Amino acid sequence: MKRSYLVCLFLCLTTTFLLSQSNRVPQINQAARAASPISAAQSDPKAQDRILDNYGKLPLIFEANHGQTNARVRFLSRTGGYSLFLTGDEAVFALNGKKASPNKSRIAGAAHALPSSTTAPKSGGVLRMKLLNANPAAKVMGVDEEAGTSNYFIGNDPAKWRTNVPTYQKVKYEQIYSGIDLVYYGNQRQLEYDFIVAPGADPHSISFEVRGASRIHQQGNGDLVFKAGGDEIHWHQPVVYQEKDGMRQEIVAHYAITSTNRLGFELAKYDASRPLYIDPLIYSTFLGGSNYLDSGRSIAVDSEGNAYVTGSTTSAEFPTTTNAFQTNFESQNEDAFVTKINPDGSALVYSTYLGNGTWNWGSGIAVDGSGNAYVVGGTFSPDFPTTPGAFQTTCTSDDGQCVNGNAFVTVLNPTGSGLVYSTYLGDTGGTVDQSFGIALGSGNAYVVGSAFSNAFPTTSGAFQTVCTGCNSQTSNAFVSKLNASGAALVYSTFIGGGGGSGGGRRRVVRALRTEGVRRQDDRRGRALGQRGGNLKRKVALDSFAAVGTQEDFHGHIVAG
Repeated sequence: MKRSYLVCLFLCLTTTFLLSQSNRVPQINQAARAASPISAAQSDPKAQDRILDNYGKLPLIFEANHGQTNARVRFLSRTGGYSLFLTGDEAVFALNGKKASPNKSRIAGAAHALPSSTTAPKSGGVLRMKLLNANPAAKVMGVDEEAGTSNYFIGNDPAKWRTNVPTYQKVKYEQIYSGIDLVYYGNQRQLEYDFIVAPGADPHSISFEVRGASRIHQQGNGDLVFKAGGDEIHWHQPVVYQEKDGMRQEIVAHYAITSTNRLGFELAKYDASRPLYIDPLIYSTFLGGSNYLDSGRSIAVDSEGNAYVTGSTTSAEFPTTTNAFQTNFESQNEDAFVTKINPDGSALVYSTYLGNGTWNWGSGIAVDGSGNAYVVGGTFSPDFPTTPGAFQTTCTSDDGQCVNGNAFVTVLNPTGSGLVYSTYLGDTGGTVDQSFGIALGSGNAYVVGSAFSNAFPTTSGAFQTVCTGCNSQTSNAFVSKLNASGAALVYSTFIGGGGGSGGGRRRVVRALRTEGVRRQDDRRGRALGQRGGNLKRKVALDSFAAVGTQEDFHGHIVAG
């Protein structure tokens, strides 16, 4: 017997309904009998995690549009993170913008309006992926029909009800371009789409226009990151291949950004007499526990496509992994975390808390070629984990009480099970020191942040050894270079101008990168440009230069 789901605007979806979906109960009235196991699971975090993990592996379900949404939509799908609307030539992602309870994901966006940038909820965003010059007569069909159907009983007018709406695991566009088919599929955590290019067809005819993204960034490994509202959508570098004698032969390929918001594919030479498969992967996933505030603040990606994330959490059940460095929430308030996610976003490679005592947060992360994760941030904890022989093993703020905090630099080994080194980085006064960004070069760590006191550690002969105009309201940026073992500073300098007593001006360098440019004067550097007003200035330091404004020194350290 086919399953039926009742989707009503007034429906209060219970966790028993989630179980009925996960276990594919043939009749909806059997859901009530599943209440007891779910109630037990809610009191057992491990059991709850298993249920949610199994839920995440369920295939995406695509509903045919039988009048339950805008007439332009051919198929729609909903997950905990977004709703997807597929029209004749466009995929529209309505992003939820906040963590949704997994048991509500089936009815997310139940208003059934095709979203636009003007109607999107303020907490989320709308990302549109339009196929340019696509075939308007392409045949759009559901593939691999599910046993279950969907039913909509909206309001008290039976004429508006929609029943026995078929659902599918895939949606196929035949001949979306000449000789090219498009197929959408995936699971609750990720969406995939394949272009199947017939022999002789031209893959360069495939072109997207992406709208709704405030920023499109191509990472060093070829992945694309789209910023839409408060969300980030990741597109992995496309996997392109052909098959011969039952074996897959990969073709080198990457995204080509042809204009501000237009994308295509660039391919290496391939055999045009055989079919070609272009297989990008999109994923967007939540990461956190059940408390009210979990925040990701920085991300890095290694050469294999693994994502390294750091931030802060107030959740005692934030997801950690067996044998990770710190599997328990040790703080009274907030811990930093470091999480490594596999290339398709479906699983954690490792995940660990980082902190102790009171407040701890991660602000920047980088990864080296061996898989060591370098994390920077701030802490108010006098017992933050440090390693013997590190540059600064105790918090120097407030005579060691750490009431106002120090920055930290911590390096996790490739498995996330131990520390390579970990050190505080801060002054002896009663002000807050924070590090915001980190870059790597020749085994050294380059750290940037802000400091409010002359007591912050600088080195002899550095560009600026005095915190100009600093007080409890006025800071300077700093740049510090730690050696490969984390035991000593190669150099450390302030960057900032006079803000005046109580001026409240803060100079902060928040991000950096290095490119190995050599300077004859390695330690001291030189200042270029003018100071004052909002004129940009550039300071050459070792292998990079800082660029910002005099009034608000937020900038990037880029190749000098």
